[in-house]
Order: sequence, then structure tokens, then C-alpha cells
Amino acid sequence: MSTEENNTTAETQSEEISAEENIVNLDGMNGEPSLEITPDILIENLQKELAEARDRTMRALADAENTRKRAQKDREDAGKYAVSNFARDLLDFGDNFKRALESMPEGTPEPVTEGLSAMENELLATFERHGIKKIYPLDEAFDANFHEVMFEAPTPDKAAGTIIQVIEAGYVLNDRLLRAAKVGIAKAGPAENGPTDPGAQVDIKG
Repeated sequence: MSTEENNTTAETQSEEISAEENIVNLDGMNGEPSLEITPDILIENLQKELAEARDRTMRALADAENTRKRAQKDREDAGKYAVSNFARDLLDFGDNFKRALESMPEGTPEPVTEGLSAMENELLATFERHGIKKIYPLDEAFDANFHEVMFEAPTPDKAAGTIIQVIEAGYVLNDRLLRAAKVGIAKAGPAENGPTDPGAQVDIKG
């Protein structure tokens, strides 16, 4: 072999060694030798990414469904309770109408009283058709969600907390409180002490 061929071979080998050293240096940057990515590692990584993507998708779908349900409930509530203020005004009218009916003097012609009573019944029926229901909880247990206590009185034959008088009837609109019933309740104690609020036993029927 000639001297020229020997020099060419030596130069080629030197370049290959230098290239290999560069590869080793690149792979070993920061002192962390490269890891060989085997098919098992690749499959494992893909499975992790798939699981994470599936989890993100399920969370997004759940959030979208919750948003849809909230929007639907808001629309339903708007339809059910949009007339709340108007309904409260009607309750005041109904109360005044009943008081006027009860305060009619004796000797009022019977057709008049019967006609007014029929009007009151029709008013209550109209309330119920539109989801407005009357609360008249006499002899029921007190419920702070629907009743307002006006007085307490010892009542031997009633359990404590039992409603012994309804001063003013309450109303609900589709199970949402429009107006709490104003009531007097029984409490434990001697009956001779009387009501805790003087003059509380008002003879008003709802």
C-alpha cells in the first residue's frame, strides 16, 4: 500500500473517531447519559398520554354537562318564579278582601255574602292554578322555614313548638316561600302565666 493511501486511511479513521466522540459528548450532556427508547417504553408513554387525554376529555364533558344543567335550571326557575313580586301584591289584595268579607255587618243580604265568598274561593283557586299555595299550619309543628313566631304561650294539652294559632296565613310559590305564616306556638310551662306577648291572642283566621 502506498504512503498516500495510508495517509488517507488514517485521516478517515481519525474523522470517524472524532464523530463518535462528538456523539458521546452530545448524548452525555449535563452528565446524563441518553436512555435507549425501547418499544415497551414508547408504548408506556403513549398509554400515559392517552389516559391523561381521556381524563381531560371527561372533565371537560362533565363541566359542559353541569353548565347545561345550571342553565336549564335557571330557565325553569325564571319561568316558575318570575311572577313572585306580582304574586305578593295579590296576596295583600286577598288578605284585604278576606278582612272586608269578615267585617261585613250583620244583616247583609245573603246573596251578597255568598257572592263575595265565591269570589274569594275563585281567587284562591286561581292562586293554586299558578302554583301559589296557602299555608295554614294550625296544630302542626313549627317550621322556621315557613313560619314566623309572633308569641309563645304555655298550653298544657299541646307539645312545645306546636302551632296553637295562625295569625296570618302564609303562601308558597312552587314550593318557594312567598310569605311566612305568622303563628303563635305552645311552650312548656304553667298555663296560668298566659302568653308571653300581651294581647297576642288575636282572633284572626287566615
